[in-house]
Amino acid sequence: MKARRQAEILAIIREYDIETQDQLLEKLREKGMKSTQATISRDIKELHLVKELTGSSSYKYAVSQKNTSLNVAGRLNNIFRESVTSFDHAQNIVVLKTMPGLASAACSAMDGMHLPNMVGSLAGDDTSILIMRTNKDAEDLCAEITKMLEK
Repeated sequence: MKARRQAEILAIIREYDIETQDQLLEKLREKGMKSTQATISRDIKELHLVKELTGSSSYKYAVSQKNTSLNVAGRLNNIFRESVTSFDHAQNIVVLKTMPGLASAACSAMDGMHLPNMVGSLAGDDTSILIMRTNKDAEDLCAEITKMLEK
């Protein structure tokens, strides 16, 4: 549940200019997810979110660029450990099987990581596809996923 909520938080702050934790809680509720302010506060810390100045002289939550590499590794591990049940690749496509309802969270996390060799992703209810640039990129990603799941 935590991984799904955090993936939703990342998707929300990419789509909307969120200035406060209350606004973030409201958007989560609109998406059918219940949470508390204390939980959101912990999520903000774990996701390394910061407030940055927008063009209209207000502030919004964003992922800290300073901690992006640490943030990426932690998010990916959490998402995969809690949701992915199996994975494989066929040529340049990686297929992830997840627990029901978590494919979108897995894809959102992957999209937020800005993997340089990922062209795009598509999620259903319990299956995601990640389109990589080359067959080798797909093989390399599967090897990384294997390492993450072994920890």
